[in-house]
Amino acid sequence: MANSEGLHEDTALLRPETIERHRALTSLQEELEAVDWYDQRVDATQDAELGAILAHNRDEEKEHAMMLLEWLRRHDATLDAHMRTYLFTEGPITGIEARAEAGQVGGTPVAGRSSGGAETGSLGLGATRP
Repeated sequence: MANSEGLHEDTALLRPETIERHRALTSLQEELEAVDWYDQRVDATQDAELGAILAHNRDEEKEHAMMLLEWLRRHDATLDAHMRTYLFTEGPITGIEARAEAGQVGGTPVAGRSSGGAETGSLGLGATRP
């Protein structure tokens, strides 16, 4: 396997799962960077039609980023736990952290959602790993 840009250790020493997560994380970074670039281009253009196209492209990058984030969640139990604590909540984020560290549930759910998402306990992001 070719050495991927950004790996800090010899690939021969890395588990395949680590390399796959690296691929996903690198792709996530690239998608989020693209969102930032498109945001700047939307702001800078004076042409409304071009701005609409750039905004559409930006929002596609957001979709790609969320697909990668969901893949990462499904393959990293710690990330999954943190997402369940912090995402789709309201109120001060540091307050959520303090409650979580005290063994309480995460933040106040966004209106219309239960603390765990749907009645299944899911955030609605997809199936969790067994």
